[in-house]
Amino acid sequence: MKLLFPTLLLLSGFFSAQNTIPSDFKKIPEILDNTELLYPFIFPNKKYDYWSVLRNNPDPDDAIIYESQAPDFMTINDPAPEKGFFQKCLGQDCFSYLIACENSQSKYFSNEQQLRDFIGTIDNLPEAVLIANTYGYTVDITNKLGSSYKIDDKYVSLYLSKFNNNSEIKEYFFIKINRKNGKLEVKR
Repeated sequence: MKLLFPTLLLLSGFFSAQNTIPSDFKKIPEILDNTELLYPFIFPNKKYDYWSVLRNNPDPDDAIIYESQAPDFMTINDPAPEKGFFQKCLGQDCFSYLIACENSQSKYFSNEQQLRDFIGTIDNLPEAVLIANTYGYTVDITNKLGSSYKIDDKYVSLYLSKFNNNSEIKEYFFIKINRKNGKLEVKR
């Protein structure tokens, strides 16, 4: 009995220490838990005449999620791709894609890797969250373990959440994203 109490005390301290966030981390603003609100903060890796993020919806007005400033003379009438990034289902309003215009030529970005390439270097927190979203990590504003960040010269460090495969169990992860190349390091 004398040994049981100190052992339990040590174990509880060990497990609670695993759930603490360093004091230099800040809370991710609640608005950044919505992927569609991240696109206006993208500074593309290259200079494009125009770019737009759309969802696969036949109504052009409902399809637009975000569009950069377009020149008056430019219209893009290309059909939507069959697949895109953040695929949720089959059918209408199930995925997003990006179309960019460079030297009067349109170019699609229709999967997660292409979206990462479009973003390129990480310029800000919304870009870092968007990159993490392309790997399935999300902001959980209800828990500090899923909504904290720190930015330095080389990395954006994030505490984010992810649903466990085939279940409703959320797990929390520490993610470091290299600002120069967008590469992720993940720790559970």
